[in-house]
Amino acid sequence: MKNLRVLGVGVLLVCAAVATFAPVAAVAPVEAAPVRAGAAGSVEYTVLLTSTGDAAVRAAGEAAVRAAGGQVTRENAAVGALVAQAPATGFVERVTAADAVFGAARARPVGSTVAVPGVAPELDGVPAPAQGGPAQEEGPSGLDPLDTKLWGHTMIEAAAARSVEPGDRRVQVGVLDSGIDATHPDIAPNFDAELSRNFVTDVPQDSTGADLDGPCEFAGCVDPVGHDDSGHGTHVAGIVAAAADGAGLSGVAPGVRLVNIRGGQDAGLLFLQPVVDALTYGADVGLDVINMSFYVDPWLYNCLDNPADPPEARIEQRTTVEAVGRALEYAHARGVTLVGSLGNNHEDLGTPRADRSSPDYPAAAAYPRTIDNATCLSLPVEGPHVLGVSAVGPSGVKADYSNYGLEQTALAAPGGWLQDGFGTPDFQRVENLVLSTYPRSALVAKGAVDAAGAVTPVGTAGGVLRSCGPGGCGYYAYLQGTSMASPQVSGVAALVVSAFGTPDPRHPGTLTMPPDEVERVLLRSATPTPCPAPVVSYVREGRSPEFDAPCTGDANANGHYGRGIVDALAAVTEDPTRE
Repeated sequence: MKNLRVLGVGVLLVCAAVATFAPVAAVAPVEAAPVRAGAAGSVEYTVLLTSTGDAAVRAAGEAAVRAAGGQVTRENAAVGALVAQAPATGFVERVTAADAVFGAARARPVGSTVAVPGVAPELDGVPAPAQGGPAQEEGPSGLDPLDTKLWGHTMIEAAAARSVEPGDRRVQVGVLDSGIDATHPDIAPNFDAELSRNFVTDVPQDSTGADLDGPCEFAGCVDPVGHDDSGHGTHVAGIVAAAADGAGLSGVAPGVRLVNIRGGQDAGLLFLQPVVDALTYGADVGLDVINMSFYVDPWLYNCLDNPADPPEARIEQRTTVEAVGRALEYAHARGVTLVGSLGNNHEDLGTPRADRSSPDYPAAAAYPRTIDNATCLSLPVEGPHVLGVSAVGPSGVKADYSNYGLEQTALAAPGGWLQDGFGTPDFQRVENLVLSTYPRSALVAKGAVDAAGAVTPVGTAGGVLRSCGPGGCGYYAYLQGTSMASPQVSGVAALVVSAFGTPDPRHPGTLTMPPDEVERVLLRSATPTPCPAPVVSYVREGRSPEFDAPCTGDANANGHYGRGIVDALAAVTEDPTRE
């Protein structure tokens, strides 16, 4: 996903959070502190212990940190992780030599929410849809006015499913991303501010001198839980659960609640510790579904023992694999259905190409590495219990950019594909992408909306829309990517819990459903989609032969579509007890 960092591909935008971090003595995780250089050139590290819940191991681990020249500042006991300030060089290898320590990793980006490259230039000269006026009437059949532009809803029968199950407010979906704009009129009705958390601190300048997030806008460089400077998280959230309120557009599950568990920087980077903290927090507060539209950086693949990597890099990657794996296991065991984007690197994850982009942080640090499927993982999507989602365009064909793989693809969903419809008037139309909610402030910063709130020519060319209703005026943008596909599945998962879940005794007033049962319903109800050809070529759409995608398997399970394209109506009318 590097060429596409998150799993979203931006058109106009180069775009794809009750435990919190506590003092050292606490055993429950709590909100993360700033990730930045400390005194005397020290930096922050995640130190992963060999086990969780063992006081002796915990004490030995802290002693090892001190002996290696560091100081523990907080911990996430759920996964056995200590967070420490320590010298910038030599610490990882020194602390890992201790018997109580599994490994250590320097605090650095482990994921990103950036778009697939090359999309904006391809839109040059392509007609944009008409801009929404100052107000719009309710759409046909009670739908929101922009719902007619949601071809993905038609593909997965989301509108039909709504008449059976619109989503229960006792169901909560966590969005682990760049944040959620809670002021957006299509987000506000479903946003749970009380449960939402921000696990990151903006970094105007990192230890290398690079400006990651721009000037700090709020006290302590910590954005409020309802803020999103990037826009990626808000776009994902709208796909899941934009309100069905007669204005703007609606999400796949417009009746459920959205919880922001922010783990990403404004710049679209995700650090290891905030991601782990967000996952364990979401599990502790009883979230039903967590959507993850990102991949683990600075390594495109985290390898267990790649000969091309120096010793410290090997330790850091093993630590990342173990820490993310523990967090995913923790969430799954506490009832969370985990959904992840497969990525936008047009790659078969079962036979990955050479990696020439890692590490991509800090800048200019990359070197070539041979990657194998057995010991190198794309995370979190190749982690335990994660439903991997590939992206399709309006035609139902796998989008050229979408990753795939027989082992890795559970389901396919609408993610958009600009080049779909080759040979027809639909080719390279912005409407081939996925329309969803977007923060006004981010669009103003990009020059797509002016200070008075009008969509500018720049915004019109990129497909930005404005729709107004009783709750105010909202803004909407077209993006493509597997970042847009996975929240479609997350929305359907939320509908499944709404339809078949039971009251959660651990969290009164909410529903719960074992994630393995949710998965069975999703896979069994998906529309079987066979391989369109042994090898799907995108050369006619202007791609190089590198994009050619072999499709192995049959209609019941294959590398492009997994068990099929997700189907909301079939899912909510499925018999959950059928084996």
